[in-house]
Amino acid sequence: MVLKHKNTKSDALRNNILILYRGNPNPHSRGPIVCSRIPTSMKLRNAIGAHGGAYSIYRALAIAIRELDANHIPNLHNTEPVVKIGPYDTWNDPERIVSLDPWGHVVRDVFGKELKEGLDVRPTIAITKAHMKLLEVEDSVKKGKLKVDGKIVVNEQGDLMVTKGAVEPVWYLPGIAKRFEVDETTLRRCLFEDTGGMYPELITRPDLKVFLPPIGGLSIYIMGNPDYLSDPTKTLTLRIHDECNGSDVFGSDICTCRPYLIFGIEEAVKTAQQGGVGLIVYFRKEGRALGEVTKYLVYNARKRAEGGDTAKEYFLRTENIAGVKDMRFQATMPDVLHWLGIKKIDKMISMSNMKYDAIVGSGIPILERVPIPADMLPPDSQVEIDAKIASGYFSYTPAPKDLATTKGRTWDDVLH
Repeated sequence: MVLKHKNTKSDALRNNILILYRGNPNPHSRGPIVCSRIPTSMKLRNAIGAHGGAYSIYRALAIAIRELDANHIPNLHNTEPVVKIGPYDTWNDPERIVSLDPWGHVVRDVFGKELKEGLDVRPTIAITKAHMKLLEVEDSVKKGKLKVDGKIVVNEQGDLMVTKGAVEPVWYLPGIAKRFEVDETTLRRCLFEDTGGMYPELITRPDLKVFLPPIGGLSIYIMGNPDYLSDPTKTLTLRIHDECNGSDVFGSDICTCRPYLIFGIEEAVKTAQQGGVGLIVYFRKEGRALGEVTKYLVYNARKRAEGGDTAKEYFLRTENIAGVKDMRFQATMPDVLHWLGIKKIDKMISMSNMKYDAIVGSGIPILERVPIPADMLPPDSQVEIDAKIASGYFSYTPAPKDLATTKGRTWDDVLH
């Protein structure tokens, strides 16, 4: 594949070397994903949007205040993944992966020639290693619930050795439309209109089929050997977790998010220590993908409700403000599992039927589901749990017949 930057019409270039054929097992035949606006790549763009997801806006600000050269191209020396991921057969199946670029972590190797010729091709996935330190895990080690093995739990302080990755969204619009059972034209128009017309090419360039949306992506944390993820003879424990800043980071007790995340991490560690592998996938879907502002408005409405904060009205408070009770649509969630080559999940740490149905519906069987243990429920989270179980969430125990009797605490202990 030869790039001809000069004296060649952009249409010919696009048709010859930059048309994306999703499902092609040869990344060179498919071509790199290019959405850069620097001079060497502008006429070769085959994707709408910008690199960096939500951070593309900060990049624009940095350029505006002259802190960043608009034509800067990243130096990718020594940035390659620390472990090998793929390729797997699922990468070649346009029905399996539509929301990320399977080759996004190896563009430096796969498209090295194009990079040398000046084409601005950027990674959308990065994979590294780190130690993870959590107070709850340290406490579990001290209590003997987790054992120090020197490889996964590396010391008495409970530090965990993990392989971790970050993934930015890359949407193949025909595949996204099919996944959500909507026509591509309607999808494009809604994306255009509800971003305030931010990306006119969604309407004016139907030939461009790839969109890099300005949203958050996801993180993966692997406990144990990453090669085991694609080995169906190995036991795999999985926790799919959607972001909850108030609980995950700041420890709010109104929901189960951080305790459930910790439980998932510890179960993943145990599986890895027993010869399997554990995986945590952390999606940036704050507040059920409604945002933190909406979530806190809902908290206020719940606590000020006549009759108190009850499980009976739990979902209604969200619907009153957001119009829906949840926008964490899980249709594209399994894509990352297919990217990792996962063929089956032995233990899924989740009560969500939406997540379970999406994964199983995508062709990955789940052998066991595990709800959060009752002794890990935070003081003010019973409203959430009872409401979810009553609505059909997976659980070993039924919800109370009268959800009005499950009440959260009041604000009497907080000065306002």
